[in-house]
Amino acid sequence: MTATHRPRLCGVLHLPPLPGSPRASDGAGAIARAAARDARLLVAAGFDLVIVENFGDAPFFRGAVPAITIAAMTACALAVREACPQLALGINVLRNDAAAALAIAIAVGASCVRVNVLSGARVTDQGVIEGRAAELLRLRRELGGDGVEIWADVAVKHSAPLAARELGEETRDLVQRALADAVLVTGSGTGEAVDLERLKSVRAAAGWASVLVASGATVEGLPGLAGACDGVIVGSALRADGRAGGPVDGEAARRFAGAFRAVFA
Repeated sequence: MTATHRPRLCGVLHLPPLPGSPRASDGAGAIARAAARDARLLVAAGFDLVIVENFGDAPFFRGAVPAITIAAMTACALAVREACPQLALGINVLRNDAAAALAIAIAVGASCVRVNVLSGARVTDQGVIEGRAAELLRLRRELGGDGVEIWADVAVKHSAPLAARELGEETRDLVQRALADAVLVTGSGTGEAVDLERLKSVRAAAGWASVLVASGATVEGLPGLAGACDGVIVGSALRADGRAGGPVDGEAARRFAGAFRAVFA
């Protein structure tokens, strides 16, 4: 069974190193103000949702992040919410602190959380990361956050499987057994394009869940994605130099949004 979803255009706010991380230089207040500015640019361009992500905090923790990271991300998300009250928000706490992401999302009224490894296990540069869907879904119920969607990566970038699995089977497990609301498809790394045949395999197996391309989307590549997914999550292409990190470029955001609406109309 498949479902038809309204195409969604989602932008990523790549937060710079937050207080407590190795390369931190700015305070949470300055970072939050910059995040609010970037969010306004994405709203003006016509984006549907913005994901707040601690992109600059590398090297990332394998599991739970420190309290200071949660506090700083909450401040940033609240600043975005105040600047853009009607904007749908998402939270991604790298590398895989889904519980923290969910707590922040509920506190600020976000619509979704991104979870790199929701079920199964992957070998990453942080070591082996195991999904904790059982704990996360129960926490969502306990906190009264059933309205917060869980967006889960399948075969997430910057990782490798412990053992080979068929992509469609892994996708079905994410949706039917881990109860993901949306499945995210990436290339091998940040800014790397997805393989279209892999994307089609995920779409065929995802059933009622949304399928979003979550890396490597470009204006030029959008026509090839139409019909194979329900939208995109874009970060790198929103920067003036086309590289992840740094502030959003308003013109790049408008150009991307215009191309997306033309193709996904």
